[in-house]
Amino acid sequence: MAQLTRIVWPDFGSPDLPPEFTLAEARARLAALRHAGRHYDALVIYGDREHAANLHWITGFDPRFEEAVLVVTEGSALLLAGNECLPYTQISPLVRAGDIAVGHCASLSLPSQPRGGRRLADWLEGALPAGGTIGAVGWKWFGADEVDDPATALDIPAFLADPLRALAARVENATHLMMHPGHGLRARVDAAEIARLEFANYMAAHALRRMAFALRPGLTDFEAVQAAGVGGLPLGCHITFATGARADQGLSGATGQVLRAGSPIGFNICHWGANICRAGWLARSAADLPVAAQDYLAAFAYPYVRAVSDWCALMRPGVTGAAVWDRIQTALPQDIFGITLNPGHLIGLDEWISSPISAGSDVPLASGMALQMDVIPGHPLYGSTRMEDGYVIADAALQMQLASRFPAVLDRAGQRRTFMREVIGMDVPGTLLPLSDTCGIVAPWLFDPGLVVTL
Repeated sequence: MAQLTRIVWPDFGSPDLPPEFTLAEARARLAALRHAGRHYDALVIYGDREHAANLHWITGFDPRFEEAVLVVTEGSALLLAGNECLPYTQISPLVRAGDIAVGHCASLSLPSQPRGGRRLADWLEGALPAGGTIGAVGWKWFGADEVDDPATALDIPAFLADPLRALAARVENATHLMMHPGHGLRARVDAAEIARLEFANYMAAHALRRMAFALRPGLTDFEAVQAAGVGGLPLGCHITFATGARADQGLSGATGQVLRAGSPIGFNICHWGANICRAGWLARSAADLPVAAQDYLAAFAYPYVRAVSDWCALMRPGVTGAAVWDRIQTALPQDIFGITLNPGHLIGLDEWISSPISAGSDVPLASGMALQMDVIPGHPLYGSTRMEDGYVIADAALQMQLASRFPAVLDRAGQRRTFMREVIGMDVPGTLLPLSDTCGIVAPWLFDPGLVVTL
């Protein structure tokens, strides 16, 4: 049974600053990359502003508005950066320690900036073994239903792909080594990464909380977003705020819409490693909704919260992705809830790494998976409802590591799990670590966010 209950949104305390990325971590990751790519003569990792996560995971460096290229062979590593990012490469502990050499390639800079120096093709020729097989890492790979030859379909710019193909006997798409949900290097997190993820989720969730409690009739969406007080962490995607004439455009940002009762709404705050999102209605009760939508709670919001409780219950090592997919499709029928995307995915610096959860997926959930609960319904009459937050699946061994290194992180996750169980009534297993204080909270009437759905 579901119902509305008035609660005080919990605050389980501020986390410490997240641990810095250490040289030991970076060296272990570079070694893991070399091992994963041992069948290639070299790996070439591409990064830009929107696709920096793989490069950052290895080095701790990301190109803020240029491009960058990392060339890794068995015995060497070279990071190529443009005019403005060149000094920033020193943020990488591997660069500072001399494990990675740095080269200036002006072609990676913005248009019209000074050029000259070694061309990209010349840098690559000097760093790559001639006539070998190169693995290129971008940000996605392809299936046989998309391209004729998935192995050689590259997702990197032509200005990099062309010289690679000219120098190598064969260039293959090796992005799966980093991002595949089953075997990708970034598909699992350790204790230090959990601490970093929790900090990002805390920052995003508290910003969203401030925004939610500021909503009132007559406010503009710009004023609502300003109320969030976003704290300064890098954004993983644009802040969204969709209501009024933009209500059907879920990825819209603020445009000057005025908040009025009876309008659906969706909004989020997304930092690297965290995307906290909510959707519901600008209302204080069902009476504020269009007459045809006034059964929103029973027809839409209540089944949703029961379904995401089922989602949580399945977050245990060994459960297949197909089992999660099937449960959500059964609990939230397509003809009413219209869910098209994967109900849950891996999250990192990029908002979506990949997902073990899909139709027919035999990829098992595993300890160390950092997952975004991402069950996104949509209906032409009812709008949506949403509870997007971050979680980590952690077996006893991983929880012991967390208890040893970051006991307060594990303690706060336990408090959140207890809140979800005892206050909200959700079925949350001991293997699931909720990363934000908003986990479990669905407030359907956003002009009165203290009313939440409980089971």
